[in-house]
Amino acid sequence: MSSLIRKVISTAKAPAPVGAYSQAVLVDRTVYISGQVGLDPSSGKLVPGGVVEEMKQALKNMGEILKAADCDFTNVVKATVFLADINDFGTVNEIYKQFFKSNFPARAAYQVAALPIGARVEIEAIAVQGPFTTASL
Repeated sequence: MSSLIRKVISTAKAPAPVGAYSQAVLVDRTVYISGQVGLDPSSGKLVPGGVVEEMKQALKNMGEILKAADCDFTNVVKATVFLADINDFGTVNEIYKQFFKSNFPARAAYQVAALPIGARVEIEAIAVQGPFTTASL
């Protein structure tokens, strides 16, 4: 059996990890993207403006990581959203739809006790490189 290649994906256009993890890891054609919060990559600080601006920034950060992996939001097949307050779900969903426009990935959303650095939202994803053909069953 041939071995799979594991490659760390990183970009200066998204915040540097604040712990012992990578921005993303590519295995074969699958990209595992670490949770992104609304950190401004240049300042390393949470963007002001609450959950709306944090979600926009988290998704911009994710977009930069996807680009570094030769992907975009259409390559995402699974996303997980973590919320400090589940009452923000509707608001976050509206921002989410500005980045994921059609053929939405599978997704889960959870309220959690706390997020890193006091963030109100975090999103992680799994993407697959390459073009897709959409099929219906």
